[in-house]
Amino acid sequence: MNLKNFFQDFNPSKFVVFSSLLVFCLLFSLRLDGTVDWSYWFVFLPIWLWKLLVFAGAVTGATVWFRNPQYRTEADSAGQFTAMILTWGEHMVLLTFEVLAVFNLETDSSKWLVAFVPLFVLSIFSIGSCIWSVKHRRSCELELFCAANVLQFIFLALKLDDVIEWRWVIVFIPVWIVMCIALIGVLYAVVLAIILVRSPDVLSEQRRGNISVAVGYMFFVVPLLIFEILLANRLDHVNNFNFAFVVIPLLISLASLMCLSFGAKGGNFWWFGIRKDFCQFVLGACPCLQEYGNISYSIQRDDQDSSVEQPPNNSPGLPPSGSGPYVSASNLPDVRCGKPGASKGGGGRGQVEMPRVVVPVLTIDMPD
Repeated sequence: MNLKNFFQDFNPSKFVVFSSLLVFCLLFSLRLDGTVDWSYWFVFLPIWLWKLLVFAGAVTGATVWFRNPQYRTEADSAGQFTAMILTWGEHMVLLTFEVLAVFNLETDSSKWLVAFVPLFVLSIFSIGSCIWSVKHRRSCELELFCAANVLQFIFLALKLDDVIEWRWVIVFIPVWIVMCIALIGVLYAVVLAIILVRSPDVLSEQRRGNISVAVGYMFFVVPLLIFEILLANRLDHVNNFNFAFVVIPLLISLASLMCLSFGAKGGNFWWFGIRKDFCQFVLGACPCLQEYGNISYSIQRDDQDSSVEQPPNNSPGLPPSGSGPYVSASNLPDVRCGKPGASKGGGGRGQVEMPRVVVPVLTIDMPD
């Protein structure tokens, strides 16, 4: 395994998001089952830590940006900073929804339509953010998720307020549509990986990358679909499974996304104002890690370099091993240089004897 590329392609933002969601889903399922009797404010602790990191990272990055105008001339610096501000705004709107949701859970309030208003606003805002991200070639997973599920948010708010009496399977119709599209994408990724494996013109590293992505997304989409089916049946009382059991496929999906974050690349360099790749920042802060991170090398290239930099140690006058016809140094004339017009009888005054050069004679076979 190439650990150097493994950590260079690491996306810390996605890892923090998915790990926070994984812990939150586990705690929330235990709270719904009554296994723990904690307050919902504590159950949402991973979400609060996630938002705290976003807020602190954006404030620190903005401070570095305004205090150092010379950094604004760096390549793609303005685009990175704008993307960070947009992401910060989206997370603050999402935080508003989460606070209202916890308040409703703690007080048993039925005003879920009011709590979902920030999500409606975020979904509309995400459409424009997706257009900007595509134009500037930036990832937009959160924006795409919110924009594609705006109808699902409306159905959930109406169902929780008992405005509609549909079954949960019908309420999740927008989710089924999105999952069908996701399954088509996974099928395409698997077929593409199989084709590239059998193609002789593709590098082995690229083959492994496509296989890893296909397997990773398959372990994300399929368990997620199983979770949604189990959840819909549980809410419709088709089965009596515990929520801790229902959420297991979702935990598998989030764990696969955490693994994929090590090859996701991307990431914004302006979070916390580090202005560099996260791997480079960590290695700079902890130089002792360079011994373990920089272990990737090519044996073939090293052999070629050693053959060029270190000439074979042969005895004087003997031809090098593996070479063609050889001209001995004794057969080469001395090369002398000196001042123009120097007399031949001057005893070599003003002249410098150059060292004899040993060169191989190359034989080129021409075709008939």
